[in-house]
Amino acid sequence: MEYWALATGGAALVGLVMAFIYSRLVIREPAGDEKMQSISGAIREGAMAFIRREYQVLAGFVIVVFALIAIFIWYKPAGGGESTYTGIYTAIAYVFGALCSMTAGFVGMNIATKANVRTTHGAEKGVREALLVAFRGGAVMGLTVAGLGLFGLSLVYLVFVKWWQVITDPAGQASIIAGFSLGASSVALFARVGGGIYTKAADVGADLVGKVEAGIPEDDPRNPAVIADNVGDNVGDVAGMGADLYESYVGSIVAPIALAATVFAVSGADGVTKGMLLPMIIAGVGILASVIASFFVRAREGSHLSRALNTGSYTAALLTTLGTLFVCLFWLRDLEAVKNPIGFWISIVAGLAAGLAIGWVSELYTSDRFRPVKEIAKSSQTGPATTILAGFSEGMESTASAIILLVAAIAGAYLAGNWAMPDVANSGIYGIALAAIGMLSTTGMTVSVDAYGPIADNAGGISEMSGRPPEVRRITDSLDALGNTTAAIAKGFAIASAGVTALALFKAYTTAVGIEIIDLGRWQTVVGLFLGGMFPFLFSSMAIKAVGRAAYDMIEEVRRQFREIPGLKEGKEGVRAEYARCVDISTRAALKRMVPPATIAIVSPVVIGLWDNQALAGYLAGALVVGFLLAIFMANAGGAWDNAKKYIESGNLGGKGTPTHAAAVVGDTVGDPFKDTAGPCMNIMIKVMSVIALVFAPLFIR
Repeated sequence: MEYWALATGGAALVGLVMAFIYSRLVIREPAGDEKMQSISGAIREGAMAFIRREYQVLAGFVIVVFALIAIFIWYKPAGGGESTYTGIYTAIAYVFGALCSMTAGFVGMNIATKANVRTTHGAEKGVREALLVAFRGGAVMGLTVAGLGLFGLSLVYLVFVKWWQVITDPAGQASIIAGFSLGASSVALFARVGGGIYTKAADVGADLVGKVEAGIPEDDPRNPAVIADNVGDNVGDVAGMGADLYESYVGSIVAPIALAATVFAVSGADGVTKGMLLPMIIAGVGILASVIASFFVRAREGSHLSRALNTGSYTAALLTTLGTLFVCLFWLRDLEAVKNPIGFWISIVAGLAAGLAIGWVSELYTSDRFRPVKEIAKSSQTGPATTILAGFSEGMESTASAIILLVAAIAGAYLAGNWAMPDVANSGIYGIALAAIGMLSTTGMTVSVDAYGPIADNAGGISEMSGRPPEVRRITDSLDALGNTTAAIAKGFAIASAGVTALALFKAYTTAVGIEIIDLGRWQTVVGLFLGGMFPFLFSSMAIKAVGRAAYDMIEEVRRQFREIPGLKEGKEGVRAEYARCVDISTRAALKRMVPPATIAIVSPVVIGLWDNQALAGYLAGALVVGFLLAIFMANAGGAWDNAKKYIESGNLGGKGTPTHAAAVVGDTVGDPFKDTAGPCMNIMIKVMSVIALVFAPLFIR
């Protein structure tokens, strides 16, 4: 069955080739006049400088973890038996996973910083051209994320399991593959925290001093923080979100691979191999579906922009649904233990449907076409306090729908998995793991429509700073407003998959250390449960506090420049802001303050696991439930505040320059670190701790 692993790698290469083609199509587009190119060049220079410095910090961390894994990891069967040294292989897989994640982020941001100015130029021709350029720029990121994720996993499987055969025990093989996921998770956590601190420090500083105090428009070249703000869109919302969904995608594939080692043991070696390869084949189908669906993204002048992107997303989902039905019926037909292979297909569809439904909930709470955003905008008429209260209440309310959809998917996937293999323990949990890969099977398309957003946002900034006509800014603003909604939908997918994937990884951990029942009668387990529930709040506090401190420095610098540079605030001809100083403030703050929260998230499971493995189980369970709720709340509240501000800026409730608008800007600045820093980090944090527990499980066996 080796050729099937090669086939999944081939599907991944198709995605990567298509990403390359889209990158060439973007670069072939004209980049506008000299002024537009100069502004875009400054954004690009700042973004690439940050990511290089961030990766230098990450490289040191990766080397340390590589050494720890290589020294301490020996595979120990949970039921007893002789230990086998697997540390160096797991460590190599870890580094490879980290390198693939870094590469995806670098490639995606490289193209995004070239697509922004070309989107602005496209907007001079019309909305169709602008949307197409921005989407193709996003598609490079989307298909690179999915392609590198699946290609890397396929290569690790082939090298360590099939070609070198470094260990014959399937559970040991799965633990080596989990090293690849840990590499992806480590990079994603740092990239998300660092990128989130960078972008929101610049955004909050630019908004509060520029819009509220100075009364100048967003992205006005007089604002010293405007370049840093546009750089932040790329490092936070392109590289950061790309690393986030790359990690989610890889984790959702690794979880069922780890479970297959025990679930399919009754079917012998061939059955285990089929169980381990099934999630990789599903991911391959999803990549091909995303490539095909990308051709369906088209927009007509005067049509709803959301319809164009939704057509691509729904086409990918439909093609994946049909493709995975054939895969399940064909791939599992010879396994006697699999009585009803269609049950696993139902699990996949349950996850895919739940992901789409949670995305709809995110759209409902974050799009200015629906009641929640309009209510928040209306509440801004009575000041920032009521704006913040309204956003909090809508964000909290949104968790109810998301939780109901998530538990329905978990229950449906579990029952369908049990029906597929009725006589096998944990087949229901395997079904839940397949639901996670179902949610993220169309990651290529999901990331494409998400990365499109910051490209459109940058295009609006370039339009304003280069003095394009008002109709150009109107087009870029319409693209940007849609981008906020697509970003919220992508966050919904990532957060939902995190909950399901972490549950599957949790089961893989308890199996690896031999825990059959989580005993809440043990005080150690209860202590772990409370510590786990506390940690998402501590992590969020550290991330938001980092944004607040960096934003304070940014605000003081912008005020200083307005005060000390004659004619800057008034827009005097020839007077230019010192943009580089603001870029440096965000860069230094992000690199300095991303390390503590990310390090605690990685180290704490190891410390607790060495103390008591059931306490670690409680810790993971508490972090999973609380982290999921916080993530949904912060993502939706932040997105709603942002679009409430844009709803007012489009001319509603008095428009720009009114007290209503000023109150909405305050709400938006509160929501910025919610939706782009702390919130998105929750789903990575949940999975990082689960993967850490699984990889280091041999140290926790009693």
